[in-house]
Amino acid sequence: MHHEFDPARFIAATSRTERGYGSWLGSQIGVPDVVVLVAEQDGAVAGFAYGGIEGPDYMSLRGPAGILYDIVVDPAHRRQGVGRLLLDAVVAALEARGAPRIVLSTAERNEAAQRLFERAGFRRTMIEMTRERS
Repeated sequence: MHHEFDPARFIAATSRTERGYGSWLGSQIGVPDVVVLVAEQDGAVAGFAYGGIEGPDYMSLRGPAGILYDIVVDPAHRRQGVGRLLLDAVVAALEARGAPRIVLSTAERNEAAQRLFERAGFRRTMIEMTRERS
């Protein structure tokens, strides 16, 4: 989806992306300070959320935080509350691990996700800008 928003900025998925990312996410289960959650609906995976606790990051000018790295809802399960349930659950899990704040990034054109995050109490704090080499 991100590649469709801006092909110059976001890499395209390949035939190996789903298996590779799924395998990597599986390797994160049980890692301290990492949260991987899966939403299931009628026996099918409806979505997932992935986050972790990080220390101070001087390049992004922030202190320790929970980072929401990824939240994905299968298109067939969107607009049914799955994203909000995953978001609330990953935020709760990161806060339970001591995160004083939760930080996330979202594609500029992903307005549906931005509305979800804003309804959950997130506010805009940074804007990424990209320039391609001419």
